[in-house]
Amino acid sequence: MAFEEFTGTKPVAAQHAFDEAALLRYLQARIPGFGSRLQVEQFKGGQSNPTFRLTADSGRYVLRRKPPGELLPSAHAVDREFRVISALAGSGVPVARAQLLCDDPSVIGSLFYVMDCVDGRVLWDPALPGLTPDERRAHYDELGRVIAALHQVDPQAVGLGDYGKPGNYIARQVARWTAQYRAAETEPIAAMEALIEWLPARIPPGDEVAIVHGDYRFDNVIFHPREPRILAVLDWELSTLGHPLVDFAYHCMTWHMATGATGRGLAGLALAPLGIPDEAAYLQRYLERTGRRQAVSAEDWRYYLVFNMFRLAGILQGIMKRALQGNASNERALQAGRRAKPLAEQAWALAQGA
Repeated sequence: MAFEEFTGTKPVAAQHAFDEAALLRYLQARIPGFGSRLQVEQFKGGQSNPTFRLTADSGRYVLRRKPPGELLPSAHAVDREFRVISALAGSGVPVARAQLLCDDPSVIGSLFYVMDCVDGRVLWDPALPGLTPDERRAHYDELGRVIAALHQVDPQAVGLGDYGKPGNYIARQVARWTAQYRAAETEPIAAMEALIEWLPARIPPGDEVAIVHGDYRFDNVIFHPREPRILAVLDWELSTLGHPLVDFAYHCMTWHMATGATGRGLAGLALAPLGIPDEAAYLQRYLERTGRRQAVSAEDWRYYLVFNMFRLAGILQGIMKRALQGNASNERALQAGRRAKPLAEQAWALAQGA
């Protein structure tokens, strides 16, 4: 996969263009010292909410907006992103500083928020090419440290006690992503139909509530330019209150995904020579960090992975629909959308014990 296609900025895509003069007037009145100049560039990465770098006299910022056009219900919740990064400031979970939320669509055509731009490294390939084994080990350790820290934040203490419905998280998520998939369907996918029947009938017992990110992975964090230290966690669109182990299992799908042109994963790689922990060791370190004394059963862990593959297939199906409508945030959206079917088939095979 050519990861440079996701890195850096580009001129604003025609379908995402907006009135930059109106934005300048709006920000001049709300950010001290913003100044009279505004340069707008669009980030290449991302499939959901169009994201832009703003350069002004007072510094550089990032703007996240809802995409134009018809949207799925509850999707593209940039207002929730703004709320959670505002709440987590100073919590020990690294986030960019939130500047403002604009819920007036007359400014640029949709709801948006602005945060500080954090300079650093976004690592798109989880194999971490170019790093030494010790450096890879340190970066994975930091990735695991930060998600463990997030799951230990008390939602009530940071004002997020009502950020989601407590309890029955998995059942609600299965229902939600079934509905989202149905709303975005473009072709029949037999594996998705099988999963829609399988998942509600096998929900593991027990429930927990924590702040969950929903899309935690290497390319949604910014590392320090030279150190294995995360400076900011990005893309909180799918965050809510939910089951922490389900959230952790989401980014552990990396160990099950293909490498190269078909995906950003580790499957098939010899991990030990690379300095990358295997999935079991990575999970065990998370359990230690979060104070869990009981191991996760193989059956429950498999369920969490299957559910997350199903959920991601639903997300990819939504990308596919937006691509066909022409309002996706990334020109590679159609290619991403085509991954929904093979991912659903992989999830169904895993559900059956393959």
